[in-house]
Amino acid sequence: MSRHTIERLQDIEVACDAIGRYERRMDSDDEIVFDAIRARLIEIGEAVKDLSEAATATEPGIPWAEIAGMRDYLAHRYFDTTHAIVMTTARTDIPLLAAAVQRMKSREMDASTTR
Repeated sequence: MSRHTIERLQDIEVACDAIGRYERRMDSDDEIVFDAIRARLIEIGEAVKDLSEAATATEPGIPWAEIAGMRDYLAHRYFDTTHAIVMTTARTDIPLLAAAVQRMKSREMDASTTR
């Protein structure tokens, strides 16, 4: 059974928060933290795949298909994972995604109170 949109958004939010905490602790050679960030990016991609087109359409500036595609790449080509891409995603893209998820959650909660 698929989870509701609000639950998937919460999954993404938790993973974004964790990535932020991990990234702040990262030394350049800390492969455990790098692996943890990569795992959270996979979680985010999996949750994004479960969001409806209507939900993702509310935030057209977020590259939803690329997020899902990154999940597939990280999950299936883990030996080819580029450290720079993962860390740039963590530092640059995750804060933008987290902000979008906050807006989406707010809209979902507003919509659920008017139903």
